[in-house]
Amino acid sequence: MELIDVDSGGAWVPQACTLPASDRALRVAEFDGLFAAAVRGIDRVEPTRLRLDLRPSPQVAGRAAELTVAETGCCSFFTFALTAASGRLTLEVTVPAPQAGVLDALADRAAAAAGLSA
Repeated sequence: MELIDVDSGGAWVPQACTLPASDRALRVAEFDGLFAAAVRGIDRVEPTRLRLDLRPSPQVAGRAAELTVAETGCCSFFTFALTAASGRLTLEVTVPAPQAGVLDALADRAAAAAGLSA
């Protein structure tokens, strides 16, 4: 599986992505904004599953939902589960085993944007 280098911040867009190349940098920037503003913790549950602890607010939930729905439109291998419960908001990202490298890069990017270690 080959990744596309979107910018010097790291690659996490796979070749299988159907989003037009001209729109990819914007999508990455949108995720970076979400990660920087809302990610409070990162848990790599297993090689194909990542859990992000998000700042629990309706605005963050809405933004995460919009981005993940858009992302599944171009990278259908992603499965996103957004859960609000007990005052917490989590985003779980799952990929098939062949896409684990994409999840590695996404986790690294989320950690960097949020100022955390992956």
